[in-house]
Amino acid sequence: MANNKTLVPEAKSALDKFKMEAASEVGVTLKQGYNGDLTAKQAGSVGGQMVKKMIQSYETNMKG
Repeated sequence: MANNKTLVPEAKSALDKFKMEAASEVGVTLKQGYNGDLTAKQAGSVGGQMVKKMIQSYETNMKG
């Protein structure tokens, strides 16, 4: 079962902004709030882009 709780509530707005940026980069239009009309492919594209950007950021920080 999925757990979609934000561990750090203060980070919610930053996560929402990050999600909107990732969606824009892959050409998916999100609206504020519920986006249940997205296809699985669209939602997966957004999530995949977010993970890709997080990994790139981590690798950049590891190089130092």
